[in-house]
Amino acid sequence: MADPDTRTFSLDDQPEVFATSTEISAAVRRAVDAGRVRKVAGRLYTRDTDSPLGMVARRNWTRIAAHYFPGAVVVDRSAFEARPSDDGSLFLDAGPQYKSRRPVRLPGLSLRPRRGPGAVSGDMPHMDGLYFSSRARALLDNLRPSRARGGVARTLTPTELENELTRTAALRGNDALNEFRDQARKLAEQLSAEAELTKLDDLIGTILGTRDVPLATAAARAAHAGSGFDPRRVELFELLQAALLRESLAPRIAQPNSFPALSFIEAYLSNWIEGTEFPLDEAEEIVFERVMPEGRLEDAHDVIGTFELVNDPVRQRQLPADADELIDLLRSHHATMLERRPQVNPGAFKTRENQAGATVFVHPDLVTGTLTEGFRFYSALPSGLAQAIFLMFLISEVHPFVDGNGRVGRVLMNAALSTVDEQRIIIPLVYRDEYLQGLRTLSRGGDPRPLIRVLDHAQEYAAAIEWHDLSRAKRMLEETNALVPPDVADERGLRLKMPV
Repeated sequence: MADPDTRTFSLDDQPEVFATSTEISAAVRRAVDAGRVRKVAGRLYTRDTDSPLGMVARRNWTRIAAHYFPGAVVVDRSAFEARPSDDGSLFLDAGPQYKSRRPVRLPGLSLRPRRGPGAVSGDMPHMDGLYFSSRARALLDNLRPSRARGGVARTLTPTELENELTRTAALRGNDALNEFRDQARKLAEQLSAEAELTKLDDLIGTILGTRDVPLATAAARAAHAGSGFDPRRVELFELLQAALLRESLAPRIAQPNSFPALSFIEAYLSNWIEGTEFPLDEAEEIVFERVMPEGRLEDAHDVIGTFELVNDPVRQRQLPADADELIDLLRSHHATMLERRPQVNPGAFKTRENQAGATVFVHPDLVTGTLTEGFRFYSALPSGLAQAIFLMFLISEVHPFVDGNGRVGRVLMNAALSTVDEQRIIIPLVYRDEYLQGLRTLSRGGDPRPLIRVLDHAQEYAAAIEWHDLSRAKRMLEETNALVPPDVADERGLRLKMPV
């Protein structure tokens, strides 16, 4: 941290935490006496006179670390945590000239340096002149033996390290682990980490199934067995299952003679959600009269394929008995629904990552394993709406196909309801944004309650529509704003109304 220029020194021009020097010490003392500055540590001051000093030090940790150890590298545990640990520890390679390992303690922050080579190939420039370990270096450094001495251990535990590797595989695929291993081989001699390279080689090889050393975590063991899963998604499945077990979801009995009116509206709305939009009357001609609109043959067949799935007395109640059947059923439904779209590989799982907005879905390498893990949580839920909600989210969150994931998920959601003779769910156009927001809130924020409320209300709404007659059902949908697109509804201030 450079000393302020004494000729132009102005307190208002200083960063939140700044270093003093002999030239400006008198001015800083006057500012302290006037209550405009507080001392953080030797030669370090802050302009923040209100916040707890520990909070000030932690949010300025890069500036403070660079002041004490210019050009240091953030290493060991800190390279993965990317900030001070909960106890304030920040681990640094202070360079080859540094001899002491004595920590520098400040309020809320404990700088814990060690001697090392300093920045090496692959390390990344960071803020205030610090460097950050490359991921390959961080893996090698964290395989060194260490133990906690009055604070958090310098290196990750075997469980934490395996979690980092399986998380990387979940985000970037197994090839990323091989890349790290190749990079580590180039760094091992420079870091004097030949023994750690052997450990890393064994660990990554075992996760990838080519070696066999003991593993600490279920995710790593599953990857070794060829059924790796996305651990973050499994955490979401556990959260949703727990929330559904706590909920008291009243069963709503299905109406007799609901088909084909209900299956038509269900197929129409499910496709509209995904962007396959037709006027309702035109969709009716497509489904019941097979009138194909010019230039939209594939879109028309999407609606027909969905209708055939949900109107079939057998397939509309078809549920998997185990994870293998779930995978077979997904493939079969997808092939039926999108048979006229060869570009999306009907019936085949994705081979490349896919995403919606900021959400990146499960990596192709982990689709089968994540569906298998998810099935365990699904099968432990009570039948009916709880299983229906879970199945839909499982398929949406894994996103196993290039396209059609939402539609396939809603088909299985409703199968879980029809199997126990409960009311199938429709997502009205006007209610689309609430539905998608419920999915996002769980996927990104880990809160399952909005999704449960949205689908519970959607089922309540569907149970109030008279499905025995399509004309009557259409009138009720129109009267309750169900067929109003969400952008139009927002402009007009319209919301979904319960049928009277």
